[in-house]
Amino acid sequence: MENTFMEIERKFLLSAFPEDLPLKGRFEVCQAYLSTEPEVRIRRRTAESGETAYFLTIKSGGGLARREVELSIQGEQFQALADMVPHPFIQKELRLYELPGGLELECSLVDRGSETEFMYAEVEFPSVKAAERFTPCFGYDREITRCPGSGMKHYWRRTREGETRRDGDRFSAL
Repeated sequence: MENTFMEIERKFLLSAFPEDLPLKGRFEVCQAYLSTEPEVRIRRRTAESGETAYFLTIKSGGGLARREVELSIQGEQFQALADMVPHPFIQKELRLYELPGGLELECSLVDRGSETEFMYAEVEFPSVKAAERFTPCFGYDREITRCPGSGMKHYWRRTREGETRRDGDRFSAL
């Protein structure tokens, strides 16, 4: 079943990139948020080959399943939108791995070398049922799929916009 305009994914915190899974590709990604409510993100994804793709993505809510519309855009459109962003872009080293059953594991090392550096992984699914039945075949620290405040838009708010909790403490990276 195709999930047009739906994103169904589970997320995991990692300590390192997997060493025992087939690597499908490596990319450098930079992304920024034009808005976090609703979530409107721009992203540039550059493959090792130098091929670059640009995206404008709008997402609703969070958790296991949510609405998502992702549009390919031209580099000029990306730059025009990037010029509207007053904060430094999030930088990611992204690696894509093959999983059994035709699934993919997308692992990202975020803001390498910064105080807020962390690593996480996502697996997208064709259905909620498939996501719930999935047993990870890779090492991870903990699952964060249903953890409030664990999305990249929240990371953006904390590290780029300086958002703090109601009690005044700054959020950790995730």
